[in-house]
Amino acid sequence: MTINLIFKIAAVGIIVLILNQVLRNSGKDEYVSMINLAGLILVIFWILPYISELFETVKLLFSL
Repeated sequence: MTINLIFKIAAVGIIVLILNQVLRNSGKDEYVSMINLAGLILVIFWILPYISELFETVKLLFSL
């Protein structure tokens, strides 16, 4: 895992936080959950290869 991935995840978190505050203050609460879900899906797609690699490593470790 590279440090760039951690910075990307932090940037998405900050952007989602700002968008949540702006949308809540403007009275558009129905969009807040969609923004949260979009941020979560984006981060999951970024870390999915690392999770797959982890499972493959554990599988190889216990197959010895």
